[in-house]
Amino acid sequence: MKAVTRPSTVAPASTARPWTTDRVRRAVGQALIYIILVVGAFVVCFPWIWMILTSLKTPGDILRIPLTVFPHQWMWRNYLDVLVQGTRPMWVYVKNSLIIVVLVESGILVSNTVVAFGFSRLHWKFRDAVFVAVLATMMLPSQVTMIPVFAMFTAKLHWTNTYLPLVVPAFFGAPWAIFLLRQYMMTIPSELDDAARIDGCSTFGLFARVIVPMSAPVLAVVAIFTFNSVWNDFFGPLLYLSKPKLFTVAQWLAGVGAPGAPGAPIRYDLLMAASLLTSVPMALLFFVFQRQFIQGIVITGVKG
Repeated sequence: MKAVTRPSTVAPASTARPWTTDRVRRAVGQALIYIILVVGAFVVCFPWIWMILTSLKTPGDILRIPLTVFPHQWMWRNYLDVLVQGTRPMWVYVKNSLIIVVLVESGILVSNTVVAFGFSRLHWKFRDAVFVAVLATMMLPSQVTMIPVFAMFTAKLHWTNTYLPLVVPAFFGAPWAIFLLRQYMMTIPSELDDAARIDGCSTFGLFARVIVPMSAPVLAVVAIFTFNSVWNDFFGPLLYLSKPKLFTVAQWLAGVGAPGAPGAPIRYDLLMAASLLTSVPMALLFFVFQRQFIQGIVITGVKG
């Protein structure tokens, strides 16, 4: 005869963990961390938000007292006015800046990678002493050499109103880039060099096939820093370029919103719209290469 089982009257044990003091403390700590991060992100992004909102206002809304956060009338036409302002549209100056950026990037990446390879993977007399001398040049302010360099480029070489003074120095190395690349290459195991030599790899083959591909993260860091420096450079083009057709984005940005007649107010709406448009390429470059950027910074700083 089959036995009849009675349903259990005992309530199942609860699987939820009790809210102990330690658990409450951890939850409160995590909540505070998220609050601090959100507040910090808002503080960092607030200039961008204010710039975007200002670029969409009318001149009257910008100068209104008390200040208004949101525009009463959304002026999307400000961006179109910026793009076609003056005798030459914005893309002309973007093209000029991109020409300089491409040439400077090529010079920086090629010259500094070769020099860093010589300091990190090759053994030669006085190598460390020369490296210290290269680093010592970083302590020399650019203002000290500005006048002699300007005199050489203009009076001796007659490079005024050309891109040569802005491009040629990039092919002769930069101490900060040499330092970053050398420190990263020092972290690559030397056993890879021995294995490449056993396989019949020459010094150039070791450089091109082993060291350069493995140095991609730090090369991305150098490329981003170089792009940021060249794209935002105003003083260099101001010294050597006086023809409007050769102006860079930074020079064009300095003239956006300027009054066309004496006593006319500055067009801050156009200035903010132009500032936003010129900052977009740098932001996109960082978001695309942010993994390589962060990895290169971490490895270079920790394994120096």
